[in-house]
Amino acid sequence: MQLAELNISTWKIDPESDAARGFTDYVARVNGTAERSPGFVWRMVDEQRDEQGRNAVCSGPETLMTMSVWESPDDLEHFVWNTVHKKIYNGKDQWFSAMQSHSLVMWWIEDGHEPTLQEARECLDHLDSHGNSDEAFGWSYLPHVKLWQEQKCG
Repeated sequence: MQLAELNISTWKIDPESDAARGFTDYVARVNGTAERSPGFVWRMVDEQRDEQGRNAVCSGPETLMTMSVWESPDDLEHFVWNTVHKKIYNGKDQWFSAMQSHSLVMWWIEDGHEPTLQEARECLDHLDSHGNSDEAFGWSYLPHVKLWQEQKCG
C-alpha cells in the first residue's frame, strides 16, 4: 500500500500581490523538492478545473490544492517537515484562511494507483464527517509519525 494525500488552502490575500510572493516564489522549488524526495511516487499536475475555477475539490480559483502519493508516511513526513516545505508551512497564516473543514486528508491506496479528485473529495468528506478512520485520516492517526506534533498542527 502507498499513502495518498490531499492538502487544500484558500487565499486570504490577492495571490497576485507582492505579499503572496513569499508563497508563489517557492511553488516550483517545493514541487521539485517533493519530486526528488525519497519515497515520492506521484503528484497531481493538472487540477482539471472548469471555466469558473471549480473541480471536484475546489469551489473556485481562490482555493489551492496539492495531491500526491508517497511510499510511506515516513517519506511524506520527511518531505513536509525536513525540507523547504516547512518554511512554506510555517508562513501559511500570512497567505491562507483557516479552513472550516480539514485542510489535509490522507488515505491508503494500492501501489500504482493514481488517486482522482473525486476520490480525494470523498476522503475529505469522510474525514470531516467521521474523523480519523482506516478510510481517511490526518497525522494524528499515524502514531509513529511525530513531527507534526512539534508543529502544533492536526
